[in-house]
Order: sequence, then C-alpha cells, then structure tokens
Amino acid sequence: MDNRFLPVSKKDMEAAGIKQLDFVYVIGDAYVDHPSFGPAIISRVLQSRGYTVGIIAQPDWKVDESITILGEPRLGFLISSGNMDSMVNHYTVAKKRRHTDAYSPDGRSDCRPDRAVTVYSNLVRKTYKHTPVILGGIEASLRRFAHYDYWSNQLKRSVLLDSGADIISYGMGEHAIVEIADALDSGIDIHDITFIKGTVYRTKQLPQIPDALMLPSYEKLLEDKLNYARSFNIQHRNTDPFQGKTLIEPYEKQGYLVQNPAALPLTTQEMDDVYDLPYTNACHPMYEKLGKIPAIEEIKFSITSNRGCFGGCNFCALTFHQGRIVQVRSHESILKEAKEYTNDPEFKGYIHDVGGPTADFRQPACEKQLKKGACTNRQCLFPTPCDHLKADHKDYLQLLEKLRKLPKVKKVFIRSGIRFDYVLKDSNDNFIKDLVNYHVSGQLRVAPEHVSNQVLDKMGKPRHEVYETFLKKFKTYNQACGKKQFAVPYFMSSHPGCTLNDAIELAEYVRDMGFMPEQVQDFYPTPSTMSTCMYYTGVDPATMQKIYVPRDVKEKAMQRALIQFKNPANYDIVYTALKKAGRDDLIGFDKHCLIRPRRQYSTGSVATGNKVSEKQNKPSKSKNIKARNTKNANTKNTNTDIPRKKKAIRNVHKKK
Repeated sequence: MDNRFLPVSKKDMEAAGIKQLDFVYVIGDAYVDHPSFGPAIISRVLQSRGYTVGIIAQPDWKVDESITILGEPRLGFLISSGNMDSMVNHYTVAKKRRHTDAYSPDGRSDCRPDRAVTVYSNLVRKTYKHTPVILGGIEASLRRFAHYDYWSNQLKRSVLLDSGADIISYGMGEHAIVEIADALDSGIDIHDITFIKGTVYRTKQLPQIPDALMLPSYEKLLEDKLNYARSFNIQHRNTDPFQGKTLIEPYEKQGYLVQNPAALPLTTQEMDDVYDLPYTNACHPMYEKLGKIPAIEEIKFSITSNRGCFGGCNFCALTFHQGRIVQVRSHESILKEAKEYTNDPEFKGYIHDVGGPTADFRQPACEKQLKKGACTNRQCLFPTPCDHLKADHKDYLQLLEKLRKLPKVKKVFIRSGIRFDYVLKDSNDNFIKDLVNYHVSGQLRVAPEHVSNQVLDKMGKPRHEVYETFLKKFKTYNQACGKKQFAVPYFMSSHPGCTLNDAIELAEYVRDMGFMPEQVQDFYPTPSTMSTCMYYTGVDPATMQKIYVPRDVKEKAMQRALIQFKNPANYDIVYTALKKAGRDDLIGFDKHCLIRPRRQYSTGSVATGNKVSEKQNKPSKSKNIKARNTKNANTKNTNTDIPRKKKAIRNVHKKK
C-alpha cells in the first residue's frame, strides 16, 4: 500500500495504526485521490481536521458484506454516488444503457448500481441500524427535495426519505461536513444536528423557525403539477447563503423535510487550503491490474481555478449545487500546482485547462454578492447583463500569462466554457486577443445552444445576435494574427419552448455555417433544473406561463436529426420533419435546400439524397445511369446490360 492513500482495507488500517475509523466513505466512483473528484476533497478535508477516513469504492451492492470490510465507523458513514448522478452516468437521454463509465476501471459500466446513493445507504442500514449516515455529492444534492425523475417519469420523494439516511450535506460540502463531524465528535446525536448551514434533515415535529417558508406538501405536488412549478420556483430563489430562507417540505406520513440555508462560499484562503491538501493526484494502486480510470486522463493536467457560476443557464444544475457566487483560488496556489505538473514525467508541456464551471469567471458578479448575496429577482447576465455586473478579465489574463511563462510549459489551453456575452461586456478586447493568440488549440468550443431567440429565452441564454457579435470579433482577431482557428458551437435540441419550426431555423443556420456540428445534445431532464421543471409541468416556473414542450419521441428525433441533416442516415427523418412543418422549400437542388428530393425509379427504389437507400434494390452501381443513358440514346449503348448477360451465361453453364 502507498501510505499516502487513505485506507481501503483492514490491512491498510493496521499499517496506519488505526483500530476504528471515524468515518467510512462509500463512493460510486473508483478511488481517485485528485481534487477534481468530490470524495477526495471531502475525505482530505476531514483528515486535515484530525479525523480518520477509510474508502469503500464501488462496493458490490448485491453482497451485504461488501459494506463491512472496514468495520463500523466511530462517527458515521458518508455516502456519495461520485462525480455524476448515477442515472445520468448509466443512461443516455433516450434511456438507453451506456456502454462505458469514465469513473470506473477500464471504463466498465457495471461497477455501480442505478440510484447509487439510495442503494448504498439502504445497504448500510441493513447491517448498521443506528450508525449515522450522511449523504453528499451531486446525486443527493440535486434530489434533496421532491423532484421529477425522468427515468421513471415520476415525481419522487426526497432521496433522504428513500435512502433511510439521517442528513444530507448539499452543495460542495466542505463547511458542512466539518461541522457535522465536530458535532458528532462532541456527542450530539445525529437527530439533533439541525442547525448546520448547507444541510437537509427530517423531523416528525414541525420546527418553529422564524422566516421559514413552507413549500406545498408532497401530496399536493402529486395532485397538481402546477404546485410543483410553484414549489421549485421558491426553491430556486432560495439557493443563496445570504438571502436564502429555511425551506420546509411536508410529507403526510413521514413528517417534515427541512433545508437550512446554503453554506457560506469559501474565501480565497479556504479555497487554497482545500486544493493544497496532500492529494496523490493518482488512482489507487489497486486498479493497476483492473485497468485505468478514463476520467483522470482527461483532467490530470487541468487546473481548477474557480467554482460557482452566475451564468444562470436554466438547463444547468450549478445554481442548485455550487451556487451563483464565484469563489476563486489565488495565483500562488494555482502556480504551485502547475509547477508540480512540470515535474511529472508524463507532462508534455501542455496545461489542458485553467477554469471551472465557466473559465473566465474569476470574481463575483458584483461587490454586493459577497456581503448581501446574489439577487433573487433577476439574473446577472440574462436577459441582458446587469448594470452592476463587473466584467473584468484582468486577473484571469495575469494568471494565464504567469502560467505561460513557467519553465517547461509550452501551451496553456482554455477548454472550460467561456461566456461570450461576459467577454463582450468587458470594456476592452484584451481577453479575446490573448485567447486567440495563446489559448486556443485550433478550435474554440462555445455554447450558443440555439439560434431561435424564443428558445434561448427559455434556456436563460443571450440572444443570438450576441453570439454573432462574438464570432465577428473572434474572426477579426484571428485574421489579425494570421491564424486559422474556428469557433465550434454546441447546440441543443428539444429544449422546452423549442418547436419544430425553431429546430428548422437552427438547421438553416447550420447549413449556412458550412459544416455539420459534431456535438449535439438532446435536452436531458436531469433533477433540479429550471428546464426540467418546465419539461415536467409544461409551464415556466418563473412566470407560470404555459410553454410548448417537445416530449414525443418522434419529434425529439426530428429536432436532433435536423441539426445534422447532412448525415445520410438522417435523410428519412429530416424529410418527414420538413414535410410535417410544411417546409417543402427546403427540399430541392437549390443551395438553400437542406436535402434533395426523393428520386423514384422504375424498379421502385428510392434514392435518399445522394445515396440510394439500402432498403431498396439498386438499379445499378452507377449514380448517373439516367444521365448516361440519355446522353448515349442515339448510339444505343447497351453496356449496362453486359454484367446481366454474363451472369445469365454463367447460370446456363451451371445447369449443364
């Protein structure tokens, strides 16, 4: 065993002189001791406070004993599904099983159960009836209230009730987990720990909390979807640690679910302390024979510089998990990490990323946020940037320049998303100049998501004209420095509010781009986003106005196929979509058309675009039979019949 890793077996505990661990951490990912993995951060933070932590990574949930390999912890079990919601990890938006899992050895997809947090917690409860169980991580955080579950198409109860756990530490969790540990260590019963920010607990008695907001009961949510929309809007407006109220969700038979306001954001010093902990930045040696963990290959030489996001995209869960207040690491902390990379024998001189949820957010949106919190009645960037927004890239530019100048560093890339509307809001173009000159690897990935303004409005994204303005600037500065670099857009299909006509508008834009986007995401209704609430309820929870929601499988397929209309495999469905929308003008041979018409042959075959459908019999291998026969009609050319005649002759010989 490498003594720098936390114990994963009784043998490890003995080697470390530990008779009983304070906490046992059960996780759905493989054990990777890197600060890009949430369990690594939480376990190291606890260790820095003097607590012992052991790791049970991806236990066999079909075997009760798998949860007992480290014995009963002194203070409690910690449970997380890992870096991803287990259902998103396992299933595509079409609810088809994924074949790989980047967080498991050799990319295996069978190393964790569906709804991992619930399964692991119930597994613990089966053996350890009274040991405290604390849930954390993205899956528990986003399912802390009653929530719409896309995979079962049901409104589910809080995961705290279904799991049998005692408390949820939601959000990033560093503050909350230390306070929970200290409370348990001081002898406070887990059921009496009701006072910690960033936690959710359950109680039989209605708590008397000043200014608490009562949400509709779970039973009321089941009766009327509009009640869920109202409830979610209240939740969404109370994610701020400064202004957020205590929220109470009643359950007829289980009592009350209580969410305390969010934990305070980390200061820069606290962020530095978290990322300066003694991570090995490696997979545990036990995976050497099982295969590599693909996820670490992606982030091994990337640097986290911030967390939190005030972008406010409606389809993103960051507001509900990390919050809107941006927290940053110091230059010194980041440079220290980068220098450590340069000493790694595998480092080739390239820092793959310096960012976070949004790379170019290196400060809170405005000065007010650190004292009074984020506004509850408006967004920082949507529908237009707030007048109080401080759009300034100086700090980020200075940081990037320092990293570029480090010995052994050849290139520093920015691969996290940037907000192009935030870039344009800056009073000068210094950032986009440096971005073009130093930090793009040929292609810049940006996320306009759509081109229809009515769809962008439901997404919480800037209007299409803003993206076009950014593209012009990006092109201008590329030309100025003599580079041929391209902006590669991410688009999303089937978002609430998107009609078939909107999808066609996007397809026409793709046509005019001149290339087909490789990355297309069909809207995925994951728990606790505004867009998911729209999908489930059919209304915008912010306004309670009805919106169109494409739920039909066929229409969703049409919207997605339209974005990639050049793909021959999509011809039939694109043809059907255009016919359904009455857009026959886009079927033809003009340059503005998306696809060519179907061509009927005497044999009954159908040509799909430039490719003959494989479902029909082909009249000939030649694509231009009709043209060639017409050209040679006067000379009575019969060459096309030769293969058929030869075949007939061969058959005669066989009979003889």
